[in-house]
Amino acid sequence: MSEPEFHFKFTTVPGYFLQDEPDTNPDTFDYTENFGLIPRSYDSDGEFDPHKSKTQWQRFKHHIDQLNGASGPETQFKLLFLGRHGEGIHNVAEARYGTKLWDCYWSLQDGDETGNWVDARLTELGRSQARTANEAWRKQMGNCIPSPESYYVSPLNRCLETAAITFNEIGLPGTEPFRPLIKELLRETLGLHTCDSRSSKSAIEKEYPLYRFEAGFAEEDPLYEAELRESDSARDARLKVFLGDVFASDVNTVVSMTAHSGAITSILQVVGHRRFALATGGVIPVLVRAERVGGPAPPVVVEPPFRAPRCE
Repeated sequence: MSEPEFHFKFTTVPGYFLQDEPDTNPDTFDYTENFGLIPRSYDSDGEFDPHKSKTQWQRFKHHIDQLNGASGPETQFKLLFLGRHGEGIHNVAEARYGTKLWDCYWSLQDGDETGNWVDARLTELGRSQARTANEAWRKQMGNCIPSPESYYVSPLNRCLETAAITFNEIGLPGTEPFRPLIKELLRETLGLHTCDSRSSKSAIEKEYPLYRFEAGFAEEDPLYEAELRESDSARDARLKVFLGDVFASDVNTVVSMTAHSGAITSILQVVGHRRFALATGGVIPVLVRAERVGGPAPPVVVEPPFRAPRCE
């Protein structure tokens, strides 16, 4: 097998969002307040907004465009809006049984007397959290927030529905009709937990007929392993491949990704962002710089998968 011709070196560009700041507490932060965009000036303001009539979002988007225009062909900047799905049935079950019992026994089952969590669906609270995200987008549209030009979504049902509710009848370009691209690698940690196995392509297509599938999307789940759980470092490596694919193939600057806590944790890790845990339904924007570097990526240690812990 030939070596790859290039790889991406990803870095977070801090200083634009409160979530970048080390003293912002993820447990109490409210993303619905302007998605955390910091009120500040940019070097490009004098030329773009001499009469100080533009909104903060308009000036920020122009600033990103200036960064891209000055960066050269090997470097690009993208604004990623990373949204976590709303509360799922499995989240409620884990809270009910406790993480230890969930990991060693209940996560391996299809469900209990309260419901089935295979490819877990949203609860009513989860749908309400997605509607909160919808309202946050609507509010910032009044402030001229830059519209996502691409929409990506995990194939797991809780993300498919969260994305549908979040961008329902919102009026943003690319949402009427809403046709996000389903990406296999944008999934939660793989294996063991039945909530993280996906439905068949046919079932997804039947429920979300307007959604698009990436090329080569398999009919049956090719990644779920009932006996083994993906390690964090392996998940990081998977999400780095996903990001590389997006940055190599998507020319758009503003990108929406609806995913999971594990996937978002790995994306933040890959781009060098501080750890910032999202509550269900939360959204975090990140400005990412990607430098195209010749040759294969430096080797990294990827830990092997592991089996379920024994119940005490």
